[in-house]
Amino acid sequence: MALTGLLLMLTMLSGCVHQQFTSEPYPRWGEESGITQSGDNRSLILRVLFPPESAKARACVLLVHGMNEHIGRYGEVARYFARRFIVAGFDLYAHGLSNPVLQQADQAMVSGAGKQDVSDAYLAQALLRDLELLRWDLDQALKKTITLCDAQGGIERPVFIISHSLGALVAASYLVQRRNEDDPTRRVQGVVFLAPAFAVSEPPGWRGWLANPLIKLSFHAETHFLYPQNEPLPLLISNQLLSLVTVPLLDGLFEVFSWPGLRNFLTPTVPDWVMDYLTNSEEEKARLRADGWIVRRSLLRYVKGIEQEIVHFRRQMDEFTIPYYLVYSEYDPITPSWGGKDFARATLMHAADNEVLVLPNLPYHQHLFLKEPARTELLKNVEQWMNRRLRSLE
Repeated sequence: MALTGLLLMLTMLSGCVHQQFTSEPYPRWGEESGITQSGDNRSLILRVLFPPESAKARACVLLVHGMNEHIGRYGEVARYFARRFIVAGFDLYAHGLSNPVLQQADQAMVSGAGKQDVSDAYLAQALLRDLELLRWDLDQALKKTITLCDAQGGIERPVFIISHSLGALVAASYLVQRRNEDDPTRRVQGVVFLAPAFAVSEPPGWRGWLANPLIKLSFHAETHFLYPQNEPLPLLISNQLLSLVTVPLLDGLFEVFSWPGLRNFLTPTVPDWVMDYLTNSEEEKARLRADGWIVRRSLLRYVKGIEQEIVHFRRQMDEFTIPYYLVYSEYDPITPSWGGKDFARATLMHAADNEVLVLPNLPYHQHLFLKEPARTELLKNVEQWMNRRLRSLE
């Protein structure tokens, strides 16, 4: 009962009443190319920007956004890289125009309607117990990107993936799963991980005092659930007993809290503290607050599924062999630095072109939206790494 009460209290801390509206059409960039998804009625939209002389582009870049945001935010990023590369991006499942509520709102406003209520956009997460549907969208977007890329001049170009936060976890887990298959992953010659979700969040301040013990307990239990960690026998038995009780209990509670009816008042909104750790740019913070296309709530079933995905990936992350450029902030509470450190420790030796950039003393999560000149410096660093990687392929 104490655990149930704590979960309920933490849920209530984020607020129960939530209304969200959007008053402007979705922020489009590039040319739109539709991808029909087999097995359902939805379509995936790939956005593509070409450089002035696309036939001379040396590589193609696929942008993968983070949790609850959308690729429309990345227009300036896409235009930066499109000076020399063919650049594509898409909305992951339940995000942006891949979210049916947001898609309908956009269609209404494009047709001339006014402000649209998108409070229920988070309900598109109802089918998400893991990241499989997001990986499927990445697979389809990557295949389409390669097709469009090869059509420019009729040559096969290297492909880079630039991924942020949850998008980095989606990309990394997808590439590990497909590493032995003869499929589009063989064309991926480098991955940029920006603040990757290789660790669970650590809320700061008084919220952390309440939430972090529960988060750590849940993560510890998931890590040890039916999976020995080479501990001494007494500790092994203790960890297995703890996980056998804790994991089914939390899974059950988060599932119940995600049921229709209950989820209307038990689904938390994005906490206010998150905004302070996204960027140091007040201009960008204002845009984020006004952005009606960002999903502001997350079903607890989905949140638990992400935790399980992090645990699963960490068990196999030493198998990641594609060259990468890893960037993380030293004091980021949203995706803490220990996740990046563990990943680098397990994989850095796998490729000569692997590089790690630690942003010291910074707590900010969205590196591509930092205040100038840090933002442009990071874009240049990413571009320079891709150029070095291309030279090593020659």
